[in-house]
Amino acid sequence: MNENSTAPDILTRLFGLTDRVAVVTGASSGLGLGFAEVLAEAGATVYAAARRLDRLTALAERHPRIVPVRCDVTDDADRKALVDRCYGQSGRLDVLVNNAGRPGPPHAEEETADGFADLLAVNLTAGFHLAVRAAERLPEGRHASIINISSVIGLVSTAPIGGASYAASKAGVLGLTRELAGQWGRRGIRVNAVVPGWFDTEMTDGLFSNDKSAAWVRRNTMLARGGEPGEIDGAVLFLASDASSFMTGHTMVVDGGWTAR
Repeated sequence: MNENSTAPDILTRLFGLTDRVAVVTGASSGLGLGFAEVLAEAGATVYAAARRLDRLTALAERHPRIVPVRCDVTDDADRKALVDRCYGQSGRLDVLVNNAGRPGPPHAEEETADGFADLLAVNLTAGFHLAVRAAERLPEGRHASIINISSVIGLVSTAPIGGASYAASKAGVLGLTRELAGQWGRRGIRVNAVVPGWFDTEMTDGLFSNDKSAAWVRRNTMLARGGEPGEIDGAVLFLASDASSFMTGHTMVVDGGWTAR
């Protein structure tokens, strides 16, 4: 390392996203909102996509590099319009964060055939088709990073919290990540996954406000707590940036030690 280099220079070289374009789905709240913010703060133009345009607009008012886009990720026309807008306005798409998702019922007996299929459509299938659209538009010689957001529920059973359809969708995300990494690696498209542990978001509504379930999280997490706001953002920034340029097909677990116990 050059002794005249400064920490900001090194951080910019490794983690800077200036002139890059990113898409974050499910960006209107929770972890997705944080992902959009951190990528924008690192210099990227971020197309923040979700169904709740009012929330995205408020987010964009706080961050001038965030572009709000109403998008239902289960609608192929919306997915196409999202990718087309990136290329039409910015001429490129360098980072895709497939974050959109929702929970399902906790008990298998409560699952219906349509409900199971609908949840997979949001949590798994939509991200696959969006990744394919992004890969199809990538010019030859250009590199890109696709980051799929899974869950500890995709790695281990978390009964009585979790759910069969949700577990199946998040485990599927991990298998899909490995397969797409293998298929697209020689094209310069890296595909990795992030596995969040327990964070206090809309997806886990009531988990931390209930004394019994909050104690369950603390008891079964090596760090004896849930994740704090922002504690997973660094993993997404790392995978989006040149700091992870030799990583693909990888699952990065950010769970306070939940799955290592």
